[in-house]
Amino acid sequence: MKPFKTKTLPSLLRLSGLEPFTLDPEVVKFVNVGERCNVAGSALFKKAVIAGDYNKMLAIAVKQVANGAQVIDLNFDEGLLDSHAVMRRFCNLLATEPDVAKVPFMVDSSKFSVVEEGLQCTQGKCIVNSISLKEGEDAFIQNARIVKRYGAAVVVMAFDEQGQAATMQDKVRICTMAYKILVDVVKFAPTDIIFDPNILTVATGIEEHNDYAVNFFEATRIIRDTLPGCHVSGGVSNVSFSFRGNSPLREAMHSAFLFHGIDKGLDMGIVNAGLIPNYDDIDKGLLKLVEDVLLNRHEEATEKLLNYSLTMSKEGRKEDKEKSKWREASVQERLRHSLVKGLDEFVEKDTEEARQQYARPLEVIEGPLMDGMNVVGDLFGAGKMFLPQVIKSARVMKKAVAVLVPYMEIEKAEARQKALEAGLAAEETDMYAGTFVIATVKGDVHDIGKNIVAVVLGCNNYRVIDLGVMCPPDKIIDACIENNADVVGLSGLITPSLDEMVFMAKKLEKTELRIPLLIGGATTSKMHTAVKIRPAYSGPVVHVLDASRSVTVVSSLLDEKNAEDFVADVDDEYEELREEHYAGLEERKFLSLSEARENKLEIDFLRRPPAVKPSFIGRREILELPLEQLVPYIDWNPFFSTWQIRGKYPNRGYPKIFKDPDVGAQALELHKDATDMLQEFIEGKVLCANGVVAFYPANSVGDDIEVYSDDQNRSEQTRIGVLRTLRQQCEKETDDPYLAMSDFVAPLSSGIRDYIGMFACTAGINAEELVEDYKKKNDDYRAIMTEALADRLAEAFAEYVHEEVRKTLWGYAKEESLDTEDLLKIKYEGIRPAPGYPSQPDHTEKLLMWELLEADKAGIGLTESLAMTPPASVSGLLFAHADSKYFAVGQITKEQATDYQERKSWDTRTAEKWLRPILNYDTDV
Repeated sequence: MKPFKTKTLPSLLRLSGLEPFTLDPEVVKFVNVGERCNVAGSALFKKAVIAGDYNKMLAIAVKQVANGAQVIDLNFDEGLLDSHAVMRRFCNLLATEPDVAKVPFMVDSSKFSVVEEGLQCTQGKCIVNSISLKEGEDAFIQNARIVKRYGAAVVVMAFDEQGQAATMQDKVRICTMAYKILVDVVKFAPTDIIFDPNILTVATGIEEHNDYAVNFFEATRIIRDTLPGCHVSGGVSNVSFSFRGNSPLREAMHSAFLFHGIDKGLDMGIVNAGLIPNYDDIDKGLLKLVEDVLLNRHEEATEKLLNYSLTMSKEGRKEDKEKSKWREASVQERLRHSLVKGLDEFVEKDTEEARQQYARPLEVIEGPLMDGMNVVGDLFGAGKMFLPQVIKSARVMKKAVAVLVPYMEIEKAEARQKALEAGLAAEETDMYAGTFVIATVKGDVHDIGKNIVAVVLGCNNYRVIDLGVMCPPDKIIDACIENNADVVGLSGLITPSLDEMVFMAKKLEKTELRIPLLIGGATTSKMHTAVKIRPAYSGPVVHVLDASRSVTVVSSLLDEKNAEDFVADVDDEYEELREEHYAGLEERKFLSLSEARENKLEIDFLRRPPAVKPSFIGRREILELPLEQLVPYIDWNPFFSTWQIRGKYPNRGYPKIFKDPDVGAQALELHKDATDMLQEFIEGKVLCANGVVAFYPANSVGDDIEVYSDDQNRSEQTRIGVLRTLRQQCEKETDDPYLAMSDFVAPLSSGIRDYIGMFACTAGINAEELVEDYKKKNDDYRAIMTEALADRLAEAFAEYVHEEVRKTLWGYAKEESLDTEDLLKIKYEGIRPAPGYPSQPDHTEKLLMWELLEADKAGIGLTESLAMTPPASVSGLLFAHADSKYFAVGQITKEQATDYQERKSWDTRTAEKWLRPILNYDTDV
């Protein structure tokens, strides 16, 4: 009998669904990764996902494979979604459909926890999309090891800590570094490594973008030549983003890009497999123009392709020949132009002219003014107009209406008098599409988002009754009854506001009102609305993610023909969310409190001692800090988010957003308006920035941090307060410790002296008065801009204070030298977590901070729900140890809640009130 000889298989990428798939270059030159099951790659799929229409989602997946996709990309990164739950459910559903399950899946998410959800529900060997070096080597290695443990192949994006690779040299450098780590350190099979060197948009009109396709092609060639066994992939549709809306041109660009990319070694790509025309079938004239752009053959390439694209478009573009030409049009056209363009220079004069042409002042509103605002609403809804422009249009509308109001009041008074003389009741014409009452709930003072919603709805002909902040339920209900409201909206930022919203829903249920209830604000979520608020109120309840969606939701709720179906669809979705929530509670595993404490972070404080003693013990005020000192510390990214201006890859974030082909010009204009207003604040000393910092001796005792008045005698007699902390309990798949903030402070039993700091600062003193003044002048744009800038300045103040703490006041990092970008990336030593946030979700810990800081003396207060006033304020604890880091406590069990309750000397009701958002069990509000 001859001895058995083992076969050595060739070194190839081997994947599988129900059927094996091997990327053998002799057989398969290019792998089509279908993009249609990605919420960013298909509007139809995204709509089905948000609607919870899993049958439609499955049908799209089936069609994708039928059209030639050899792998399908699954991505659910969308703010409205519980991405973890959708990924799990859809993967499980796909497993039941052999026509789809036969191909490998690409599990795609920017959140690695969502990727893991997909890995746990995917059979065969899939691809993970993606990991990168942007968070450093340690995180990269950790994620790569998890991927390897699941037996998956991996897409590696060409990012590092400096950002996204755009040049050929950076693409090759980063991919080479990642390859060496994966192969030499993680022991990853080279054939399971797929590099994505970033396909970036060409033909943007920006010169440095002209070589993006050439850079990709050349980098692909070098990567395939120098990194044995690896593969190269990319999102092909990115290259043509400049021509969104012109599908034939985009498809031609994709086909030509693939032709040249495959020739250089591109062997995989995320594409719509059914919409890639044959390279040879592309019109030769168009092909030449496309390739001139892709290969950057000459300087006029972009302009020539753009001109050609205009001949392909069915819609011609109209531009004013002269900027002042519109002033020659009729008064109706002039008013419309002013509204659409946000120009208020002539609106009062034009409104008065129009009033004299119409029989009644109301006809001016119902006619030319509403015609203009309808255009604004349509453009905004279609994504062709952005929030700052809408706010400017609202300012114009308010100024126009202000001209007409005195005449309307006279007319009403005369009508009333005539009706009384005739013994009749006076009738008032309702000119609005509906009445909307909106308020920030009791205990909460944040209202930027609420104000934006009010303006956007006002622009769409809704009568908005804005009750302001800190509104108790009775005030809101009375306003709804008094104004015959059609819809009521609640807003909130801090977690205690979630309970206030549930309480408000229950109070509303006790009335005869059954008007729709809208929920919004940073602390809210669709899941909380579905699980906690919807069951408390029998009227329609809808969570609204941001201002741009409020108009669609309100109009759907008030549409007599379709409202019932809309509410039913929302209720069906919320019922599914509730089921998923309660199923998730059963599935999650938690350590007992004693087990979590046994697995705490153990810092060797002898080998890694605490930071030096601060330069002073006690409190120190920082009063009337010049605003110009804060400007360099401003993080502009949240500012653009407030205004709902969002760049798209590769132009996300400040300052890259200015290069975005869609929103760049508007972002630049908005930024200029903001910097101009900042200069006004600085020169006029309009806003006042105050702060206070304090340091005290401190040591940990179990999960508590005791604070002392005497550095030498740390005992019960000198203890001036105890900061309570909460510990992670949700079971981890890694060996990572279960953290509490007390872990970062030396134990009292060690005999080692340690310290803790705390601070509070505001840039909002005088801001509320300024905002009210702008509102009285019908200038919502400057009112919202003031709030947004005050928030940014407060956060900048916190960065300034923390840097001063590290370098001088505590002085544990005197040699630190970081630029603003590194500061915002938290590349420094030490942390400043705030009560009410993930590392310590309990807002009541602010009470001891305020007592020790005497923050009220600096003009910074707390509401009954422990929101800070003025709203543009920031506070936090200061930890200096090199091992301290930010983390999320996550959910806790009843055991820890009871333990914490006893440590705080609370009753059960109080404990549940303040800890409810993190409890892993249900409680009643």
